[in-house]
Amino acid sequence: MKTLLNLIWLLFGGLWLALGYFVAGVVCCLLVVTIPWGLASFRIASYALWPFGRTVVDRPGGTGLFALLGNVIWLLVAGIWIAIGHIVTAFAMALTVVGIPLAIANLKLIPVSLMPLGKQIVPSNSPFVTGYRKS
Repeated sequence: MKTLLNLIWLLFGGLWLALGYFVAGVVCCLLVVTIPWGLASFRIASYALWPFGRTVVDRPGGTGLFALLGNVIWLLVAGIWIAIGHIVTAFAMALTVVGIPLAIANLKLIPVSLMPLGKQIVPSNSPFVTGYRKS
């Protein structure tokens, strides 16, 4: 079922969403100072490409001061706008019965799009992932 949902997701927005995150990652990596945000964008792009069967968790050991400051900068510059985009897209997807799981997947992308540093994307097929805390 996850594969079917991922294929539907890929066709109806996941590919474009992942491409947008990938392009943002390339732009961020061109500027040396923004490489951490570029790497986070690449992680989000892989998650946006194939979201079903995976989840976002906090990195083991917590986040440091630099990750916190980086997340605040990201939130103010891009995160809030990306989250609004996810909400609008999720609302549009939820208008059809088939689109409801896709809308939920879109909403799952909001926390990592708001605060990408200090997060990790892991398989969600096991009930408890040792060493990780779901966010």
